Amino acid sequence: MLSRQIKDKLQGLSTPFYLYDMGLLRETLKAAVDESSKYGYKIHYALKANFDERIFKTVREFGMGVDCVSGNEVRYSIESGFPAASVVYAGVGKNDDEIRYGIEQGIFAFNCESRQEMEIINRIAGEMGKVADIALRINPDVDPHTHKNISTGHGDSKFGISYKEIEEVAAKLPELKNINITGLHFHIGSQITTMEPFINLCQRVNMLYKWFTGRGFRLTHINVGGGLGVNYTNPEAEPIPDFKKYFSIFAENLDIDPAIEIHFELGRSLVGQCGELITKVLYNKVTAAGSNVAIVDSSMTDLIRPALYQAHHAIENLSRNGDKGIYTIAGTVCESSDIFAKGIELSAPLRGDILTIKTTGAYGSAMASRYNMHDLPKAVYSDDL
Repeated sequence: MLSRQIKDKLQGLSTPFYLYDMGLLRETLKAAVDESSKYGYKIHYALKANFDERIFKTVREFGMGVDCVSGNEVRYSIESGFPAASVVYAGVGKNDDEIRYGIEQGIFAFNCESRQEMEIINRIAGEMGKVADIALRINPDVDPHTHKNISTGHGDSKFGISYKEIEEVAAKLPELKNINITGLHFHIGSQITTMEPFINLCQRVNMLYKWFTGRGFRLTHINVGGGLGVNYTNPEAEPIPDFKKYFSIFAENLDIDPAIEIHFELGRSLVGQCGELITKVLYNKVTAAGSNVAIVDSSMTDLIRPALYQAHHAIENLSRNGDKGIYTIAGTVCESSDIFAKGIELSAPLRGDILTIKTTGAYGSAMASRYNMHDLPKAVYSDDL
């Protein structure tokens, strides 16, 4: 990882901070665009993964659209120079003002998650004298084999329109004169590391595509979501995900009219490996149970994934590479859950040592908070060092 290569340059910097490898980011974006373009696929960057201004500007250079899940994300995307026609607005709780803004700007589509949401968008568009393009987000009831908190496509999820409601929803659509159904949207979950769930998704997409077109709906695009995972355990072994295999799965298993655009919403797989959280050891202690604990100057306010998802991140001591022991790495927040890792093997972390917590480019800084009145983490970019 980058931090090991430039560790001497990091010594004098105030911690904690996110270190972004801009070279790796560009390589990853290019790999995704090159492989998707073989099939004419369109990628929308999932902004929720990381909305850092420099990261987002780099994404724009590669001609991607944006997948947004809040009104502020829609506004930020457009004000950052992305064409409104490349912006998709998903999310289960769009409020009326956010819907009005999206209609005014002429975004590509609202991904509708419920029958009532369709009715509200139709009403607002009618009041504005416009017709809004929408895609129906269908919950396909596909098990993504991932953590329950990032699984979105199972049958009891809050996301999407239940596949059991499809006939009822389809029957209602002709009454809604101010919305135009342009596509179908699916998303089964995040951090998916096997291809089987994507194959199962393709089979469900094929079935629903034929169901809708067989009833006269004129679709122009299918959004199959994202969810491709990254290697958290050994990031050096796979700095760039296998986009070739990922996109080929859809090319081989989708049975869709070639005139229909296939869209993806990738986030973690594009930015996950380019980020590291750099932190400094403050104190060492041994618990009554005999655990060696290193207290670092970052916390769950900088990186909440381990506390929220019990997520694993590889951690390395950049200051020394000597005798190793088993350690718990803990943060500064007054919560028992503020633990980055337990029982990991690490070169003995001493006060002042610099540690890197790897694969934090996605859902790291984007989920940071000011709990305990902590400062938000700063960012350092490789091309500035």
